[in-house]
Amino acid sequence: MHDDTPGMTIGGLARAAGVNVETIRYYQRRGLLREPERPYGGIRRYGNADAERLRFIRTAQRLGFSLDEIAELLRLEDGTHCEEASSLAEHKLENVREKLADLQRIEHVLAELVHACHEREGRVACPLIAALHDELRGDPGE
Repeated sequence: MHDDTPGMTIGGLARAAGVNVETIRYYQRRGLLREPERPYGGIRRYGNADAERLRFIRTAQRLGFSLDEIAELLRLEDGTHCEEASSLAEHKLENVREKLADLQRIEHVLAELVHACHEREGRVACPLIAALHDELRGDPGE
């Protein structure tokens, strides 16, 4: 077991968790991280649990969870709500798969447009720009 005696300043906590001090303050305003009491005439101190919580938040963000979703995961972190946490993760996975499908469609259309640009053989109009204009007019094109 590790010692969690509060001893870090906010700057030390930021370094330990690999974040900016303003990030910590923002998370505190959002209710994701506690703000320790300030002793009379002293400065707030943070412990290792605070650094671990910050790392948890950053890892969840890298996995695509929003801060609201992370707040919900933190609410469920006592280990007795695995089913609810799993449901959140399943929803996030579905969302990621939808985004991947959208990105694959975008890649396909852009590849076709780039190919058309390279094969325009002296035509004045750029196929890419023309296709974008057609889409703006609601014209589905050819």
